Formats: sequence, structure tokens, C-alpha cells
Amino acid sequence: MSANQSLCNVSATTLARLIRTKKASAEDVVTAHVERITELNPRLNAVVQLCLERALEEARAADTQLANSASTGPLHGVPFTIKDSFDTAGVISTGGTKGRAAFVPGEDATVVSRLRTAGGILLGKTNTAELTMAFETDNLVYGRTNNPHDPARTSGGSSGGAAAIVAAEASPFDIGSDTGGSIRIPSHFCGTAGFKPTAGLVPKTGHILPFGGIVDAMTQIGPMARRVEDLALILPIIAGVDQRDPATVPVVLPPWEPTGLKALRLAFMTDNGLVEPVAVVKEAVRSAANIFAESGAQVKQIRPPESRSPLTWPSPSGQPMAAPCLSTR
Repeated sequence: MSANQSLCNVSATTLARLIRTKKASAEDVVTAHVERITELNPRLNAVVQLCLERALEEARAADTQLANSASTGPLHGVPFTIKDSFDTAGVISTGGTKGRAAFVPGEDATVVSRLRTAGGILLGKTNTAELTMAFETDNLVYGRTNNPHDPARTSGGSSGGAAAIVAAEASPFDIGSDTGGSIRIPSHFCGTAGFKPTAGLVPKTGHILPFGGIVDAMTQIGPMARRVEDLALILPIIAGVDQRDPATVPVVLPPWEPTGLKALRLAFMTDNGLVEPVAVVKEAVRSAANIFAESGAQVKQIRPPESRSPLTWPSPSGQPMAAPCLSTR
């Protein structure tokens, strides 16, 4: 394994520590990830805009700041990608729709601004379903994003570009948005860790979906990474009140600390009674539950009462119909 490749398969938390202790330079870390994106993206189509020159310039500046003992943030010099549904100053932000194919915002979305203020370096934008409203990442601007484990399969959606490039070890982390599964589904399909936070925790200012209505109420912004420790690192950075998002609430996140498994009470289900998973998924869930139980956690198999499937939408007649955004191609 080359030195550059080794910088791509560790967590964002580890990269931050390596840069802070001067065991790796921000320029080397950014260069390693740019090289990996260049190598893998042609078959994935996950990164749709690459901020190469700006990222390298910011990396060099980060190394200079560290050399001069300047104060640094928790992500000092750590690169990241961002879902194309978020505005990024000076970088085309389409939201996957042709009406914004050449749109260049004048300022960053709040979450992007907070990551950059914390020292993060934007590598580029990752593909999304049009307006984030599909379970597959495909649009008329950039086309389809492929699964990094099997390019013939989908990466899921709508944060499929984020999950694909993170799973491929070409970006340490990304930020997704989730209305009906847009963080959770691609995380499942690609094998990454994703988190949909509680409503009001992370501001949506600068995200493609407008404020107001049921879709806005269901949509939350959350981190996506290969390791859970990175979710714990990133969430407090992007969380917090933003006066431009009326839905945000003043919640102080406590410090994340590993908890002994014996203190955990866990519930699991292998079938939600609405859409049955394939056998291999059921077995993986049971296996994970057994590992927790054998390690001392209190584990119970139970599921919530059945409700209308999130995969159905009301038709004009009032009867449920299949969601129009599902695709198998």
C-alpha cells in the first residue's frame, strides 16, 4: 500500500489527528484523495464537480497555519465532499436539476460554512437524485451514480454520490440529506455509516428543498462516513441554531463517549410488515443482534405497529399507489 493510499483508508478523526500532530500534511492528504477520485470516479460517477486548485491552495494554507502555531479547528486540513443539493460558494450547485445546471451560489449552505470554519477543505460535489426526490441517484445533468462494490448496481439515493465516494475511500466524509431514506438507503447499499438527526438539530439553510410543508418537515441533514466515530466528530460541528432556518432549536449536544454494551437496550426487527427484505439482509440483522446480545446488551426483537408504507403515495383517487421514484435500471 502506497503512502498516499494509506491516507485514504483511515477515518476523518484519524486524519485530523495526523495533521494536527504534523505526521501528515494537509496537502498530502488532499492530494491523496484527489488522486483516488481521479482513479475511481470514471466508473462511479459520484463526484460531479472537483474543486482541485482551491482545495490544494487551502491545504497549503492550512499547513502554513499549523507551522506558525495558529489555532486550528477540529477538522483542520481534513478534506470532504458535499452532496450537490447544498449550495457551495463559487462552485456549480445543481441539485440534480437542469434548471440549475450552471447555477453558482454566492455563499455556502450553513453546514458547508460550518465545516469550512472548522478547518475542513471542500474537495467537490457529489451526485444526487433530481431535487433529492428519488431512491436512486440519477439525473438529467450528470447521469447515474454506480455502486462502488458493483458498478452494475445502484448506489441508492438520493445521497448516492456521497455514499459511493466515501465507501470507495476517496472522501473521508460527506453530508447527506434525508426525507424518506436518502441518507439511510445509500448508506445501506454502499456499506457506510449514516445518521439522520432529530428534526431541528441541523439547519437546512442553503439546501435545495424550500422551507415549509411536509417535505421540509421530514427532511433532515446528517453526516455520512465509513466509521461511527466520524459521525460523532462531525455532527456537533454542523448542528446548532441558524436564524435563517426557523425549524432549528437550541439543543446542546453532550460530548460523545463510548458506552459499555451492558448499558444498552436495543430493539431490532427483520421485517417491518410492509416491505420484506431479502433473506441475506434478515440474516445480517439477526447476526448483528446476536453479537450485541452475546456482548451483554439487552436485546429484544420487536417492531412498531404497522402504518402506511413510506414507499406509497396517495393517488388522485385517494388510494395508495407505488412511489414514482423507484427504479431498477
